[in-house]
This record gives sequence, C-alpha cells and structure tokens, in this order.
Amino acid sequence: MAEGPTVRRNFYSSEYLDRVSHLRNDSDWLSGQLSNGTSCLLPVWQLHNLVVSGDTVEAAVLDVSQIERLQTNHADPILLGLVDGVAYFTLDVSHIEDPHEHEVLGAAGMFEDLRKVGPYIGHEQGNLLAYARGINYWHQRHKYCGVCGAPTRSESAGHQRRCTDSECNSVHFPRTDVACIMLIYDEDRIILGKAPRFQGRMQSVLAGFLEPGETLEDCVAREVYEEVGVRVTDVEYQHSQPWPFPSSLMVGFRARALDTELTIDEKELLSAEWLSRAELKAITPESDVQLPRPDSIARRLIEEWLAED
Repeated sequence: MAEGPTVRRNFYSSEYLDRVSHLRNDSDWLSGQLSNGTSCLLPVWQLHNLVVSGDTVEAAVLDVSQIERLQTNHADPILLGLVDGVAYFTLDVSHIEDPHEHEVLGAAGMFEDLRKVGPYIGHEQGNLLAYARGINYWHQRHKYCGVCGAPTRSESAGHQRRCTDSECNSVHFPRTDVACIMLIYDEDRIILGKAPRFQGRMQSVLAGFLEPGETLEDCVAREVYEEVGVRVTDVEYQHSQPWPFPSSLMVGFRARALDTELTIDEKELLSAEWLSRAELKAITPESDVQLPRPDSIARRLIEEWLAED
C-alpha cells in the first residue's frame, strides 16, 4: 500500500506512543512492566521534568527499578504507555526536598521547567515529558473529592482517582481545558496582540478558552470580538496541540475578518495591531515585535500563513 503524505505534528504531540488504555486495570500486566528491566521512568518534581543538558537537551530516563528508591506514600507510579514496546511510567517526586542532592536524581540530570527547555527537545521526548507533567499536575490537584471532600486514591494505573468514602465513591478523570487559538486575517495582514503575561516583546495570535455549551467555531468568533471588537467569518480548523501549561488542548483555526477597526479589551490585551506579511518577514531579533516561541502552535499558524505568499 502506498504511503500517504507525511503529516507535520506540533510539539508535544506523538504518533508513536501507545497509551494501552485497555491494560490499565490489568494488575498482572502492570506488575510485569514494573518489574521489567527495560521499562522506563520519567520523574517529575514540582512540575519540572528531569533532563540532561549539553549540546542538546534530552529527557533523563531512569530504570523503573529506581521507583523503590524514590517512592514514599506520597504518590504512585503512573503508566504513560508503550513506545516501541517499552513501558514508560512517571512518578511525582515533589516530596524530596532537594532532588539535586538525591543519590539517584542528582546523578541523572537537572529538573527544568518544560516551558524553558521544550523548544530544544525532540518531538517524541517532548510529548512524553509534557504528558508526564500534565498528568502529575492533575493528580496534585485532585487529592480530595470534589463532591464530598474526602481523600481520593489513584486507580487505573494513574488515569482516574476514586473517592475513598464508600457512600460517595465518585470517580474523577484527568481534565483537559480546551482553548481555541486563531489567526485572523484580512487579505495580506493578520492581527497580533500582546497579553499581560507575554514576556519581552513577544506578540501572538488571539486565543481563549471554550465555554460550556459552545462550539469551537463559536468560541473563535466570541473571543475575537471580545478581545479586539472584530467580527469574523470563514472559520476553518487547522490543527491542534497538547499544551501542558498547565493542562490545555490548543485547537488552531483561521478566520477572515469582516471588519478591521480594532477595539481592544484592556483587561485581556495590552495592545493589538494589524501586521502585514512584509512586516512579519522583516522581523529580526532587534525588532519591536517578536514572534511566539518555536514550540507553540501560535508560531506554526503564523509561519504557515507567511509561507503561502
């Protein structure tokens, strides 16, 4: 069978990880993987990932047998899945006061914020680190039942938590917050805005979270009008990206502006402006406007639009 065209994937996404969800409750299989000498462990400390830095940045991968030297009653190992038949687990080691002084962790690498090192890590390792960060974030914030307030316990290899109160018995699952991110164009120019959280001179396309009862296309139109007062049409899906900062799925769109006068919501944006292809292509490190980080879907949306000239 002829192979189809290669599909470019965004950072933090993966086509190689098998999440083996059908095996998460198979205690014999899980025990076998946790005792398998080839299984791997990706520790997370205070939402930082363990990496090795040099000429390149790579994930620091431990042997799963090290769990015994890292684990206390603070957290259980979480199954991420299989890569080329090898099981990958993650473990929250935030209870360790200084991991760089720990006999195992200190010798393995440094804990770094994925926001800082993500752009320099390969896509597959980046996906595993993002996954590990995201699911540990969820566990940290769901130690107690949101229904009755009793403690919860981890189940299904770390992919659900159950209330320990037998009368409540509520089951909680990892949540992902859906956000739409959209490139708004008018002929040969697009809108870039600067949010208060953006560092330095960076500007980006617009974005906002999906609300209950709202379609993705409705979210695009609402957020654009709320932030810059522009109505849009021809809303078209582009691609998506898991974004573990802390737990979002970014869904990328393009839309055409029906009007061009910008009315900025100052609670959301410090500034916004129309920029042409020529202006964007002329950006240098010294320019007043800088594009989003290279591992972001925002950057890809802009670069794809620029490449169509």
